Amino acid sequence: MQLTKVIGATLLGSALLLSGANAQVKVDKKLPAYTPTKGVSGQINSIGSDTMNNLMALWGEGFKKHYSQVLIEVTGKGSSTAPPALIKGQSTFGPMSRAMKNEEVDEFKKAFGYEPTALATSIDMLAVYVHKDNPIKSLSLQQVDAIFSKTRKGGAKEDITTWGQLGLTGDWADKPISIYGRNSASGTYGYFKSKALFKGDYKDSVKEQAGSASVVQGIANDKYAIGYSGIGYKTADVKAVPLAKDADGEAIGAEPENAYSGKYPLARFLYMYVNKDPKKELDPLRREFIRYVFSKDGQSKVIEDGYFPVTAKIAEKQLKSVGLEMPKVVEAGSAKQ
Repeated sequence: MQLTKVIGATLLGSALLLSGANAQVKVDKKLPAYTPTKGVSGQINSIGSDTMNNLMALWGEGFKKHYSQVLIEVTGKGSSTAPPALIKGQSTFGPMSRAMKNEEVDEFKKAFGYEPTALATSIDMLAVYVHKDNPIKSLSLQQVDAIFSKTRKGGAKEDITTWGQLGLTGDWADKPISIYGRNSASGTYGYFKSKALFKGDYKDSVKEQAGSASVVQGIANDKYAIGYSGIGYKTADVKAVPLAKDADGEAIGAEPENAYSGKYPLARFLYMYVNKDPKKELDPLRREFIRYVFSKDGQSKVIEDGYFPVTAKIAEKQLKSVGLEMPKVVEAGSAKQ
């Protein structure tokens, strides 16, 4: 197993255990406010995850308030576009909604002699959405698999194609399920395939969308639809269905406390990859952008975009992985944080 996956799994467990079950999402008080410095200029190119497109843009806007001369360009066409862009030197950062695959890490290492650095920036819950008028109460992952997958590796006995098979009655009973999803360039596509489809294959009938917002919009306009997307893309026109790990398990809602407690089955880190030579220090531009992301200011943007911030302990580990230290927070009573 590649090193970044081992680190990612360890950190996710730490984040969820440390944060506790608190329904009101707040930035960790131990995270410092961002303090700008001199000598920062240049251009930041972000190429990668569509799920993180808005988040990278929000970080960029916040960063430019401190450094107005810095140019920032964000392109989100899917996580699979991040590794080649980093390797070719076309991007400064590679946001990904999944960890790099072994072959992607190998290609990077072949080019540079060292592995890319994965920074766990925030926590997302991959939600299964239905139309706001859909009366479905919950789904097990096995049912989700039988809806989306033609291989049913989760163990469901039959293919699920109508809402009646899920217990809905009346006008819903005989209505075919309209399925929406992402395309194969998406990290969300790969994550859902691995976790919700038990590494099985998608049905040919899935309506593949290029972006997360398009999935949600499709469901909002299709009463009998179901699909998946990051929790940050939730709107009033759709609802996230509570999920159970199996038929006998408790259905867990896509709520903040369930991401932090580890109960929600589709919680994940959102990563920002960087090409960091272990023998060299980061240049001022990348150094300060990373410092901003893991500051009180940067993590506030995470909440603004509908995702969940990492704890100070997680942030400190991320900074340390690129040779940076987290500034000390002034003790309570000495200054407002």
